[in-house]
Amino acid sequence: MIKDFNTYISEGLFDRNQSEFNIQKTDKGIEQVCIPKTKNELYKYIDIAIESAKKDGIYPDVNLNNIDVSKLGHDVLKGLFGDVYKQINPDISNWDIKYIPNNFFDSNKQIKEFTIPNSVTSIGFRSFGGCDCLVSITIPDSVTSIGDCALFGCTSLTSVEIPNSVTSIDDWTFGNCSSLTSVEIPNSVTSIDDFAFSGCIGLTYIEISNSVTRIGQQTFYGCEGLTSVTIGNSVTSIGCEVFEGCSSLTSVVWNAKNCSDFEKDSTPFYYNDYYTLYDLRPQITSFTFGNEVEYIPDNLCSGMPNLTSIVIPNSVTCIGNHAFTGCRGLTSVTIPDSVAIIGEDSFFGCTGLTSVTISKHCHIEMNSFPKKCKIIRK
Repeated sequence: MIKDFNTYISEGLFDRNQSEFNIQKTDKGIEQVCIPKTKNELYKYIDIAIESAKKDGIYPDVNLNNIDVSKLGHDVLKGLFGDVYKQINPDISNWDIKYIPNNFFDSNKQIKEFTIPNSVTSIGFRSFGGCDCLVSITIPDSVTSIGDCALFGCTSLTSVEIPNSVTSIDDWTFGNCSSLTSVEIPNSVTSIDDFAFSGCIGLTYIEISNSVTRIGQQTFYGCEGLTSVTIGNSVTSIGCEVFEGCSSLTSVVWNAKNCSDFEKDSTPFYYNDYYTLYDLRPQITSFTFGNEVEYIPDNLCSGMPNLTSIVIPNSVTCIGNHAFTGCRGLTSVTIPDSVAIIGEDSFFGCTGLTSVTISKHCHIEMNSFPKKCKIIRK
């Protein structure tokens, strides 16, 4: 609310020729609707709003809903409330914008709660990145895309509801959100990209929905609090080191029917590298296969010394190479008649296995089992 708009013009804060203004008189005074054309003009208007609301030297919550920004381009709006105005909490709930621009609130120090306007369809790169005071954010069903690093480093964010309209979770979207304890991945999501939840040490359980077909590399890297995970039945591609550094992870439910692509030829649970510290690796004790699994991928459970028993469902027809290599604690394996091929070194190094019963029609590749393991054909 500006009581004497002409004063601001006479003081040089605005040039009549710079922008179009719609001045409306109400019973409370003169109300201004600003349509700025440049970023500097927008800053000038925000400065006036701040001075109007500021009290006792404290940066205020500033209502900026009487600015028409619907025609402004990305270059004008990007980084708007990050760099210069990161100490204010703006109310833009009525802004008619289609996207939250890149770096819009980057490192803002005042925003604690935020509701994205219903007009928004996409959230840009690092738009809320580093907003370490942000506790909650409401994302409307109109949003279909959440960009790279959109909420990266929001260390106070405890939970987030991803709407059913979102189809992908991009690189580092929730990276280093250390207080995040709850995330529900809706059935609309088909791809979870690299590092999407890396460093979310507060997460204890994650369920990958059945719509997801690809999980990128290091997606949950360093999620130290994660104890159990469920992989959906549509996953066909999964990156390397997805759960590396998840030192508390002990339980996995694997429902992927026919996952055959491990990116970079490495397991999602262990990185086969000389320099990897063992105590940072998941300590899997329970690995359960869903009843629709058709193929157990190469290297899937390799290097899980705490695994003691495995039940392979009747749906499985092939066990990949090195699938259980190095599971030296494995003492019991149930292999159904449906399995036609057991790959090379599938159970190599499983020194706890003394005997295994398999179908007489099953083909066994070289070194599928330890030399001392007795193979019983039926």
